[in-house]
Amino acid sequence: MSTGKNARQQAGTIEENALRIDTEKAEQIIEALNRDLASAYVLYHQLRKHHWNVEGAESGDLHAFLGEAAARIEEQADVIAERIQTLGGVPVAGPAEQEKRAYVEFEGEDVYDIRSSLENDLETFGNIIENVREHVGLADDLGDYGTAELLRESLESLEDDAHEIDHYLEDDTLVQR
Repeated sequence: MSTGKNARQQAGTIEENALRIDTEKAEQIIEALNRDLASAYVLYHQLRKHHWNVEGAESGDLHAFLGEAAARIEEQADVIAERIQTLGGVPVAGPAEQEKRAYVEFEGEDVYDIRSSLENDLETFGNIIENVREHVGLADDLGDYGTAELLRESLESLEDDAHEIDHYLEDDTLVQR
């Protein structure tokens, strides 16, 4: 367990950055990004859970989609974490701290039918999308156009996956009930 005695940088602190973004502005952006990072990991774990437990006639397609969506979320989380570090901050890394900072909640350990699981995923994606949109505006307003662009790219991927889930939830299917 770390005591902080030999830490290069304490969690929650902000150092100057090479991007010449004022520390006070960087602090606001880092806080928003850490919330995005924490929320991304909540979604990642939920998607993985659904990937592992999917059953039914469409399980093959859904298993593949959920695994790919989780991988995209994990990749986006990595990019966000690296941006936090670039801005002089410390990315939130531990599960307990991620749970505290996330603006979405994990649905729990129980296994649900795939329709309920996908509805939960769509709700989580929607909440993340709304927050990321706000954080694009925050970064733009604070003059951090690099972070705004990074979040726009993330937003595009989040919206694509949400749209795909919405299609899976449509009533039109070849599967007989």
